[in-house]
Amino acid sequence: MASYNHSSMAAFVLQSFSENPKIQIVIFSFFLGLFIVAFTGNSLIVIVICLNPGLHNPMCFLLINLAFLDVLLASTVVPKLLQNLMTKNTISYGGCIAQIYFLTWCLGAEFLLFTAMAYDRYVAICRPLHYSTIMSKAACCLIACAVWAISGTNTTIHIIMTVRLSFCGPNVIDHFFCEIPPLLPLSCSSTYVNNVMVVVADMFFAISNFLLLLVSYGFIISSILKIRTKEGKKRAFSTCSSHLIVVTMYYCPIIYIYILPGLGRSLKEGKVASVFYTIVTPALNPFDLLPEKQGCENSPQEIMSIS
Repeated sequence: MASYNHSSMAAFVLQSFSENPKIQIVIFSFFLGLFIVAFTGNSLIVIVICLNPGLHNPMCFLLINLAFLDVLLASTVVPKLLQNLMTKNTISYGGCIAQIYFLTWCLGAEFLLFTAMAYDRYVAICRPLHYSTIMSKAACCLIACAVWAISGTNTTIHIIMTVRLSFCGPNVIDHFFCEIPPLLPLSCSSTYVNNVMVVVADMFFAISNFLLLLVSYGFIISSILKIRTKEGKKRAFSTCSSHLIVVTMYYCPIIYIYILPGLGRSLKEGKVASVFYTIVTPALNPFDLLPEKQGCENSPQEIMSIS
């Protein structure tokens, strides 16, 4: 008997937010506008930092990596979504796997990068005299390489396990883009190991990094509260506030969708939540994480000088 494999499923059908043509036009305009903002804003962040020698420091180096990730993340989801809004909501098997690869890679890397940025702020505020030694160019390059490599390795494992599955039944993905959780129920082979890997990845990338963020900011807030002057506290807080806003916007929908699956939420609520980490957050990051907001033009000694 011939065994089924992915070749029996040439394409998948993606769900949209609405079948109403008028609403689809509104959604198309909304996503197109956000994509233009995300692509342009993050590209400008990279250009400004690269052309300004005064911004060649660890935090701005991490911002460049985040900008690249945001552009890649938005480019992975939005163009195909816009195409589907204008034509049929279909995606080829290969296209679906490619979308899963880059989406998973970007999401995992952003979790790690947010933690690295929190560590940078911890060193800048809690250990300012050792900042240049700890966050050296070599250390920053190592951190960036580790972020991309760890997430890439995790993604490759997921993809290898996904392409081994057989898809021989319904081909409708209850989402507006390809992602592992909504794809697995369509498989006609066992997905037990895949589901276990999803949980393990969630624990490592989401929960462990979230706990590290809490610990880092616990030390940061404790150090800031010890600053005697009001101006000194304000300056120190200003270097962390935007990062906290972005982390909150990123983690809330991720936790809602992946970490708390038993809340009885509807599919539509899950789709709306996923909009935030795929396009809204990348579009807003250039405004929240401007170099001057991050204290990129000030050394840690200058940030902590008024104490």
